[in-house]
Amino acid sequence: MALLHQTTMSPTKLELFAAWLPTQPWFAGDATQLVNLGSYRLDDPAGEVGLEGVLLSAGDATVYHVPVTFRDAPLEVADGFSLGTSEHGVLGTRWVTSGVADPVFREQLAAVIAEGGRQADLMVQDAEGNMSTRDPLVLAQGTGRPGETVPNMEDASVEEVGSRSRIENGTAVLDIVRVVDETLQAADDQLALEATWREQPAPVVLALLYAG
Repeated sequence: MALLHQTTMSPTKLELFAAWLPTQPWFAGDATQLVNLGSYRLDDPAGEVGLEGVLLSAGDATVYHVPVTFRDAPLEVADGFSLGTSEHGVLGTRWVTSGVADPVFREQLAAVIAEGGRQADLMVQDAEGNMSTRDPLVLAQGTGRPGETVPNMEDASVEEVGSRSRIENGTAVLDIVRVVDETLQAADDQLALEATWREQPAPVVLALLYAG
C-alpha cells in the first residue's frame, strides 16, 4: 500500500522534472510543456521510501518514463541522479532521486517483475486524517510468477544505453525504458513490467528484466 497525502509540494514534481529532464541524454522533448499522464506506485516493505514511476509527455506524442523516489534524508548518488529537494506540506523536506539510482526502487521493481506483482494500492489521507482509497491512473503488472527468483539489484551499476537506463549486478540486467515504444516486446529470456493508462489501453513495456 502507498500512502498519499492531500497536500502541497514546493517545488512541485513537474517543476523538478522540468529542471532535470533536459540534462538526460534520452530526453528530446520541451520541458516547458510537461504533462503528467499518471503514475504507478510500488511498495517499500519498510515504509520509509516513496517509490513512483511517472509517465510524462513533453509537447508531442512521445511518452517518457521517469521513476523517482522520495526520502527524508539525502541518498548518496552519482552526479545526474538527484533531482533536488521539495518541501512536502505534511512530511517536510523530501530528497527526490532518480529511481534507477535508488536501491530500494531497483529491488522492488525487480521483485514486481519477477513475481508477477502489480502496482501498490493507493490510500489517501486528508488534512483531518481521514483515509480513502484512490484508483490508480496507471496499471502496472509484472509478467513473472510467484516463486520466481528475484535478483539482488541493490549493489548494481547504472549506465544510459540509448533510450534505456541499464542496471546490472554482474548476472542480472534490469532495463528501465525511458522512451515508451508501443512495439517493444520482451525477449524469450526476459520478463517485463507492462502498463496501461487512459491514453494507452494496450499494454506497453516500461522495464525489462534478464535474470541470467
